[in-house]
Amino acid sequence: MKGKTTIFLIAAVSAFPLLAACFAYYFWQPEKRMNHGELLAPAPLPSAALPTLEGGSFDLASLKGQWILLQVDGGACDEPCRGRLYTLRQVRLAQGKDMGRLERVWLISDTQRPPANLVADYEGTRVVLAAGSPLLAALPISGEHAGHLFVIDPMGNLMMRYGEKPDPGGIIKDLGRLLRPARIGAG
Repeated sequence: MKGKTTIFLIAAVSAFPLLAACFAYYFWQPEKRMNHGELLAPAPLPSAALPTLEGGSFDLASLKGQWILLQVDGGACDEPCRGRLYTLRQVRLAQGKDMGRLERVWLISDTQRPPANLVADYEGTRVVLAAGSPLLAALPISGEHAGHLFVIDPMGNLMMRYGEKPDPGGIIKDLGRLLRPARIGAG
């Protein structure tokens, strides 16, 4: 009888972690998440040549291998838009040695062109005219296309979205969690 009890106890102790994991996976949902942005199901974005502000051509595929911070805003760029551009620049700088792995892209969602002095203030940000493009249509934005920030992984998949007033500290933390352990992306 003692041998059967011992075997039963060993089986129960061995099965407990599996049962606890199943319970946690199917029934327990944590109230708070670690990420600050909204995680999206990874989805590839369409590759299409779009005109740049300088008259050249831009394709997201040309940045394959880089993490991309993609801002969608109108060309008039009011104060909230300027704040997001500033946040985009500062978030990249805050990554320290990993900032070379990040590219900044501003998709202009309408037909207006931004002022030249504004573009000069954010040198290094690729300004792309995207009104009516398949790339703009593929982004998960309801209603107006202005005021969103997206993170695209080095494989070209859309993976995270921030709203109109993103928390810079939260974006920095999210990118730190993505960049440091992943080690993918040029750098």
